[in-house]
Amino acid sequence: MVHIDQIQQDLENLRATVPELKGVLLASNEGEPIAHSLSTDADPSRIAAMAAAASSLGKRVSESLSAGSLSEISLSGTEGQVFLYNAGGKAVLAVIGPSGANTGLIHLEARWAAREIGERF
Repeated sequence: MVHIDQIQQDLENLRATVPELKGVLLASNEGEPIAHSLSTDADPSRIAAMAAAASSLGKRVSESLSAGSLSEISLSGTEGQVFLYNAGGKAVLAVIGPSGANTGLIHLEARWAAREIGERF
């Protein structure tokens, strides 16, 4: 059984490890928010729905191009970045950072968090 408190703590730990993050959210593959830590007025339900939709599309593209199973997606805009990570095949971890953020550190910590969370599902 999934313990939301443990997942919430994982998200808080990720934010503490990478303090420049604007937020993190775990969404089900159906687009429902499971847990989140957001510093903006962003709507968790909206972010979860978009993260799940982008992940689903990414999976189809990856499979169509014979790139194997999707592990992550990176989006960069002029005002920030969003990284989506497969969390055990049952959820997607969305990590929101500012433009110019240390992407190496974000990937290192978020990949670990996604793997840990995914193992609990």
